[in-house]
Amino acid sequence: MVAQIIDGKAIAEALREEVKKNVSERAAKALPVPGLATVIIGNNPASKVYVRMKQKACQEAGIHSVGHKLPAYAAQEEVEALVQELNQDPSIHGILVQLPLPAGLDEERVLSTISLKKDVDGFHPINIGRLAQKGREPLFVPATPSGIMYLLEHSGKILEGARAVVLGRSNIVGMPISLLLIRANATVTICHSHTADIPALIREADILIAAVGKPEYVRGDWIKPGATVIDVGVNRVEDASRKRGYRLVGDVAFNEAVEVAGTITPVPGGVGPMTIAMLLRNTLRAARLADGNDVG
Repeated sequence: MVAQIIDGKAIAEALREEVKKNVSERAAKALPVPGLATVIIGNNPASKVYVRMKQKACQEAGIHSVGHKLPAYAAQEEVEALVQELNQDPSIHGILVQLPLPAGLDEERVLSTISLKKDVDGFHPINIGRLAQKGREPLFVPATPSGIMYLLEHSGKILEGARAVVLGRSNIVGMPISLLLIRANATVTICHSHTADIPALIREADILIAAVGKPEYVRGDWIKPGATVIDVGVNRVEDASRKRGYRLVGDVAFNEAVEVAGTITPVPGGVGPMTIAMLLRNTLRAARLADGNDVG
């Protein structure tokens, strides 16, 4: 059996086109153009790349994008003051503070400063808290986890009653996707560095979310035949045959897993494109909230 490939790139492109169409319709109705402000602190190379990608995607979708850069030595008060200024700017509907922050800055304080209605990254403690509670609804859900759920739903996977294993417990992916899967009535096991016999747990999973940041950590014989495998990892491994000297691989040994799984995401071209697409959708929703329209 060879797994069906979940084409995240194509699914994300369709979603981005839908956002672009909706933004154009807003313009035709003389409604404000959705605005996204990105804040980057320091010189983290990966953060710079991610922010550039997000700004480019905004431009293509017709979303107004403004970038703010602060030095790594910026004081806590300076960062919070910038966020407060953006909170008050009516042309800005979404605020994204690129993580991780430089050492010495209090991440929770910065994220707590963002207006709930502009928290398009979904990391405000109140939004995360609502996600963790029954009967509560966050205004926004983090982009990568919501993108994973979109891929699962698009692939036709039945989540209710399914056994899911989440490999990794980060605040950005592991914990939020676990909460989303629980909300979908899956039975969830979270694996981490202190978990005993991870392969045995993965072999029981109908759904595997791999987000541990270790290249090809999950082997093919760990996977339950027919399982759905969502690979969030993006890891560089040396490869002299490539012009760049490296290739990108996920947290799952794809060539092995594809022979066992029922459906699987590739790396690259799986989860990655969905993150930006969901961010654009969140920014559009933030503009609708500003209109007084709570349409998702």
